[in-house]
Parts: sequence; structure tokens; C-alpha cells
Amino acid sequence: MAERLGVRSALRKFLNSEAAGGIVLMVAAILAMIVANSALYDSYHHILNDDMGPIFSPELTSKLGPMTLHLWINDGLMAIFFFLVGLEIKREFVDGRLSSWDKRRLPIIAAVAGMAVPAAIFLSVTWDYGELVNGWAIPAATDIAFAIGVLALLGKRAPTSLKLFLVTVAIVDDMGAVAIIALVYTPSLSTIWLFASVLVLAVMYYLNATGVRRLLPYVLLSGLLWYCVLLSGVHATIAGVLAAMMIPITKTPGAPDAVDSPLHQMEHAVAPWSAFFIVPIFGFANAGVNLAGMGVDQILAPLPLGIALGLFVGKQIGIFGSVWLAVKFGVAGKLRGATWLQIYGTAMLCGIGFTMSLFIGGLAFPGNALLIEEAKIGVLLGSAMSGVVGFLLLRFAPLHQSHDEIEAEEAGEIARDGDIENVCEDMPAKPGAAG
Repeated sequence: MAERLGVRSALRKFLNSEAAGGIVLMVAAILAMIVANSALYDSYHHILNDDMGPIFSPELTSKLGPMTLHLWINDGLMAIFFFLVGLEIKREFVDGRLSSWDKRRLPIIAAVAGMAVPAAIFLSVTWDYGELVNGWAIPAATDIAFAIGVLALLGKRAPTSLKLFLVTVAIVDDMGAVAIIALVYTPSLSTIWLFASVLVLAVMYYLNATGVRRLLPYVLLSGLLWYCVLLSGVHATIAGVLAAMMIPITKTPGAPDAVDSPLHQMEHAVAPWSAFFIVPIFGFANAGVNLAGMGVDQILAPLPLGIALGLFVGKQIGIFGSVWLAVKFGVAGKLRGATWLQIYGTAMLCGIGFTMSLFIGGLAFPGNALLIEEAKIGVLLGSAMSGVVGFLLLRFAPLHQSHDEIEAEEAGEIARDGDIENVCEDMPAKPGAAG
């Protein structure tokens, strides 16, 4: 059996890392709001938005505009975050909780409904306001780090099955967000650079297919791919996901931390940088909203109102409603060790859309600072309400009668197998089925 990186499972490390990273992200967001509403606001604004390079080529400048720190955070550093997202998606589909249809069914249903309903609510609010409808995808996203950070504050009051469900839904949600960014928020394409991107991907695929497992060639080609995609017109962060798909993976059932799996090595190397450096910097650079002179009319304007309602109302209806219907009609079993009120609280936490929602907000209204600021208000308001109400629901919800026994059983399964294969209760037998 393949050697493991440490005694504890990759899943447990992942959950702990995301929880800690989520707490750091909360601090970064709060700090950004404090700075943006203090005497430091002008300095904060100029540092982020003044032209400061580096300039790779005149063509790049003409496509992207001024080379600001804000641009390099959103188009450069966030490509690494999306690279980690791609690694997680590939791992889960090839060798994890999404590796079979039985495992994919419930989180995919929940994630799809959790994206569709918020988008529908947003459109119902903004339909008569022309340009605003372009932000329909803003409330469709879930911030996995923030949500797991809130769950971490609850300790044992959040059953392991809820954490696993939230992580899996968020990963499927990320897939949807990546597809939306690539297909919807790509205004124009450069055929030459798009072809160059395909060539780089082909080389990476060839290396993978021929058994090249050293990571250095993939890292260098990933940087080249990022540059080609940046000039192609497709948002540069998509390069991170595409590059991750080309990293070799060794299937290691029961031992997801195998030393000989390049993908797992890369994931362990990138995850701390993403959780504790890249995402907090993005949060600090994008969450600062100056509230001076802002009244109820501005907060309840169509754009922020549509986003806030989409996150706070749409996510809970879409995710909880789809899970309830799936269990009701025997499509999936109820989450083990969790009451319906706890599942509802977790669905509420999925309304924390912070990182991805802020990111999509910038893509939805390029060059329109006013609408981007309004979108930030909606994201912060909807995420805050979802986080606070979700936390309170889970904090005071009665525990499942068999909570302690199931938690002990799941802890034993994690220690033995490095993952949890079945976080749902057995599905009820269909009429006529053998007992």
C-alpha cells in the first residue's frame, strides 16, 4: 500500500486547513472594511488601483488596461487559487467522494439547485434594470473557506457528515462557477492565443500520457498556459483549472495522501499558500467598501438587494429544498447524524458567497466602479446574514439522538480509511424490495 504523508487523513487535514483559512479570510474581510472606512481609505484605494506594472507587452496592456496591483491579484494570484480548485475537482472525481454516480448524486442535485434558485431570485429583482442582469451568477457561488470556517467555530455541534456534504457541494458549485466564467464572462477571443493555449495543454497532456511525473515541467508549462490564456480573452484564472486537469494522479483508495501521487503532492504544496496568503489578500483587496454617506436607499438598490436575497434566500431554498425532495422521493438518504434543522443551517451557510461572488462581480461589470461597489455591498450583506443565521441555527439546534455514536463511528472510519464513503443514512427500501 502506498505510503502516507502523515498519520491523519488528507480529508481531515483539508477540513482543518480550510477552517483555519476561513477564519483568516474573515479577519482579512473585516480589516478591509475597517481600512476602507477610515483615514486610510485613500491610501488603500491608490495602492490597489494605481498603475504600477509589471508590463509584459503592449498587447497585454491594451487588452487588460492599467497594470495595477488589483489586476495582478485578481488575474494572477487568483489563478493559483483556481489551480487548487482544479486539483480538488480532479481528485474528487477520479479518486474521491465524487468518483461514482452514487456519491455524486446528492451534492450535484444540491449544488445545481443552489445555483439556479439564487440566480432566478436575482433576475426577478433586476430584470427591469437592463445592465444589472449581467450579474445573475454573483449569488450562485459558495465560499468553501468561509463556510468551513464558520462550521469550525461550532466544534462537535456540526456533525462530520455536514462538513463533508458542504465541502462536496462547494466543489461542484466551483465547477459551475468555472464554467460560467469561461462561457459567460468572456467578451472576445483572440484566435492565435487561444490556439497557443491549446498547444500548451496538448503538451501537458502528452507528458501526462507518457508517464512524466516530475512536477517541474508541469509548473513551467502552467505558467506559459496562464500567459496564453490571459491574452486569449478567456479569463486567466481558467488557466489554473485547465492546468490542474493535466497533473498526473495516482489512485490510492483508502490512502489519499500517497507520496507517489504528483497531484496530491502539488495539492499539499499549494493549499497553505492559497488558504493563508492568496485568498486573504484577495479578500482584503476586494472587500473594502466605503460606507460614508450610504443610506438605506443605496443598500436596498436593485443590484445589492438582488444579490443579498439570492445568497440569503435562494441558497437555503435551493439546497435545503433539493435535499429534502431527494430524500422524500428516495433519490438519496438523509445525512447521517444530522437533524433536518442542522441540514437547514448548513444550507444557510452555503449562502456565504464571499470569494467567488466578489470575483464574479468584478467580471460582470467591467469598468463600472459604481456597480462593482454595489455588488460588493450585496455580497457582504447576503454572506453576513447567511453566516450569522446559519451559525445560530447550528449552535442551538438539538443534536441527533445518535450524534455521539455516529461521530465516534465516523472518526474511526476516517482513521482507518482516510475518508468517509457513506455519510448518508441508508435509503428506505422501495416497495416490493427484499428486506
